[in-house]
Amino acid sequence: MDAHQVFGLANNLAMISWLLMILLPRWKWTAKLIVGVSVTILAFTYAYYIIKTFDSSSFSSFGSLSGVMSLFTQPEAVLAGWIHYLAFDLMVGRFVLLDSQKLGISHFLIIPCLLGCFMLGPIGLLLYLLIRIVRTKSYFLEPAVLQQH
Repeated sequence: MDAHQVFGLANNLAMISWLLMILLPRWKWTAKLIVGVSVTILAFTYAYYIIKTFDSSSFSSFGSLSGVMSLFTQPEAVLAGWIHYLAFDLMVGRFVLLDSQKLGISHFLIIPCLLGCFMLGPIGLLLYLLIRIVRTKSYFLEPAVLQQH
């Protein structure tokens, strides 16, 4: 498979995950499919292209903008970067969905946030954080509580 085909498949996989979060947010399989399948496949694909495209000297290029720009001149390197965005944006969307459910925020308010995370990553998260501040009257997230078994 060439980079263009992998790009299309990765986008389709991400799109299915976003549709699940938007249309079936409480379905028991939504979380399992997003994290257990989509993000895992994207992570393996990302790792493959990072290993295939970059060598140990490439990582020193991350210290400057021009160095990073030089890294992403090959289609497979750009594909790796795109898959990185897809996987992490899905995890941010998953956080938005779960946190909003925990706080009882209407899913209709969250849909624009999820669409924002899908299309513009941090802007969707920012929109959610603003909604969250208005809803909770607090900026800070509550620390995660570990469950004892």
